[in-house]
Amino acid sequence: MKVAGGCYCGKVRYEAEGEPMMAAQCHCRECQYITGGGPNMFMAMPIAGFKYTASEPKQFTRQDLKRAVTREFCPECGTHLVTKAPGLPAAILKVGTLDDPKLFNPKVAIYTCDIQSFHHVPEGMPAFEKLPAR
Repeated sequence: MKVAGGCYCGKVRYEAEGEPMMAAQCHCRECQYITGGGPNMFMAMPIAGFKYTASEPKQFTRQDLKRAVTREFCPECGTHLVTKAPGLPAAILKVGTLDDPKLFNPKVAIYTCDIQSFHHVPEGMPAFEKLPAR
């Protein structure tokens, strides 16, 4: 699978190629901050097939957390594009930044320990309080 995407203003663009490692909705509290309150819809793609094709993002990593993720976003419009987790060979793409979001087919809901009453997990979708066992 090959996908492309970018930020709201169009300054930062990316491409990702390979088989998705995970397609999910994350309900963790950290993702709620990033999304403005909802679950984070994401697709994890192999890092080897990921590249920025226009401009470079800014990065943010919390210094007060162990194993903090790095969030990459457009320096112009602020769109959160990608998350990178220590030790995970993946680029975690934000579905809203895909040129064709219809390619997203979520398979699982994670971190439902932090789910809000207004979040929706589709009936029949596997849901996990944290991460599913590998």
